Amino acid sequence: MEKYFKFILLIFLISASIFTYVGFFYQPSAKDEVNLDKEAGEKNIFEEKMPKEKIIQVEITEGATYGKLMEEAGLSLVAQNIYNAAEDVYDLSQIRLGRFIELVYDGATNECKGLNYQINVEEKLCVVKNEDGQWEAKKEEIQYETKIVNAAGTVQSSMYEAALENGIDERAVVELANAFQWTIDFAMDPRVGDTFEFVYEELYLDGEYIMPGMILAGRYVNAGEPYEIYYFEESEDNKGYFDADGNSVQKMFLKAPVAFKYISSGYTNGKRYVEAFNVATNHRAIDYAADYGAPIRSVGDGTVAFAGWNSGGYGNLTKIRHNGTYSTNYAHQSKISVRVGQKVKQGQIIGYVGSTGFSTGPHLHYEMVKNGVKINPLREILPPGEPIKEGNKERFLSKMEKYKKMME
Repeated sequence: MEKYFKFILLIFLISASIFTYVGFFYQPSAKDEVNLDKEAGEKNIFEEKMPKEKIIQVEITEGATYGKLMEEAGLSLVAQNIYNAAEDVYDLSQIRLGRFIELVYDGATNECKGLNYQINVEEKLCVVKNEDGQWEAKKEEIQYETKIVNAAGTVQSSMYEAALENGIDERAVVELANAFQWTIDFAMDPRVGDTFEFVYEELYLDGEYIMPGMILAGRYVNAGEPYEIYYFEESEDNKGYFDADGNSVQKMFLKAPVAFKYISSGYTNGKRYVEAFNVATNHRAIDYAADYGAPIRSVGDGTVAFAGWNSGGYGNLTKIRHNGTYSTNYAHQSKISVRVGQKVKQGQIIGYVGSTGFSTGPHLHYEMVKNGVKINPLREILPPGEPIKEGNKERFLSKMEKYKKMME
């Protein structure tokens, strides 16, 4: 037995010596190190793939409320805390049908740590839980991806119809009309065969087209006469649309007091018989047919000289004195939203289309008065705003040429 024990002990000592020798002299090869690094790398990649957060979008459906949606999401306990934090920034009880509440969860703990809600096309509400466990809210500007595109069309019935026939977003057409609103009255001026081209921004969010952005340049050929506009920011005090020579196209008066509508009858010096009231009038004005309640805007800066009922057939009437030379009158309104002595700005809403006084249907009767005499507002030539200074012309022309090539 003693001999057998000594044999086992000898084998153990020899084995231990071999393992010690190998461990002392063996160094891992480069290949072994690569394999070790690979294993470590795979572990890191796995960790990186672990989501830091996950986002769930909750659609605001008919009859849904903030409280109900949060309850359905299992967040009743934090709903009030989020609401209270957001209250001074945005009232979450005013969420809109068709939009989404975006809930942000921690990827590891599945704890709700944020809420986002798009307030409008420019801003979103962001409510987050800070390191101290307190909820904080703020508004953030929505960051869109911007693409510069161009579009064109030929007028057969209207620019609006021509745009739709060419697959142009109708919102872009509205913005184009806004850009030309000092130059062209799209209710009165367009002719069959007129052409238009323009360069504008398309705004995308997460790769999805959302809406058109700013109109950067436009050309409208009206009865063979071309009109061009280019957006340019010369300074904080002088930015907007300019013609090809650098003159501002933004004038003292807008071309039309009703946006995106059409004119029912043109200017005439002759008598016009109004059958419903058995009277004849000198119709030295422009009638804009529009839906009842459509907003009426002041064509220029000025002071309200009269706002009230006129017994002479105008019905609800507003008169605005712009300066010592010009004043404008807006008749047949359903509602007046300004008062005598009030200062108004160009484009400000002063009332709403109606059919009061001598009127056979909803429309705006619009007059321009120059030195006490009614004139045709469509033919009055007005001076432009401040032109681009010579020192900035080169910068303007460089940008203009870029857009002009896109419209060729």
